Amino acid sequence: MSLQNDLDLLYELGALRLLDRQWVRFHLQGVANLTEHHYRVAWIAMILAKHEKATATDTIIKMALVHDIGESRTGDVDYLARQYVERNEHKAVRDMLLKTSLGKEMLALWEEYEARESLEAKIVKDADNLDVDLDLREQGARGNELKKLWTTQRKFVGDNKLYTKTAQKLHKLIWSDAHSPHDWHIKAPQNRLNSGDWKQ
Repeated sequence: MSLQNDLDLLYELGALRLLDRQWVRFHLQGVANLTEHHYRVAWIAMILAKHEKATATDTIIKMALVHDIGESRTGDVDYLARQYVERNEHKAVRDMLLKTSLGKEMLALWEEYEARESLEAKIVKDADNLDVDLDLREQGARGNELKKLWTTQRKFVGDNKLYTKTAQKLHKLIWSDAHSPHDWHIKAPQNRLNSGDWKQ
């Protein structure tokens, strides 16, 4: 383990921001890059953890940060490509972390995440799935039709692939027509429309 190896890891993690999630090829504009995906997964996971009364928040955040780092070497593989390619993410993650000061801890967390047995791993996987739903709703707000085409598939994920009750509730809320990706600013009590000089 050396500081030079840690520096190499930091440069490689920086490269994640240069990699779009592969579903950008489905005529999507502004798809999150892999760094942005990790960032929101960490926030979603913290919210799920709070509602699920999970106390190992530091474990959950670290697991969220490590959950997809292997894609720096394997690339992101979408739902279509996954039927044709084989990835060795374990080797990728192991080789990235090898001889770094974080290697042993973060590899163990990645392996725990992949096993999906602990509450923490289930929360992070739910967060990973919910980020897809959020991204699709945002794409729909931009006028992209993929949201409509994937509605049935995402309903299946929500009904069958989410581990926690909070994630299931949040999934329904994300896809509800009563909520929009624009609510956070349009319905904000402190904006020009609701409390400022544009209030009617």
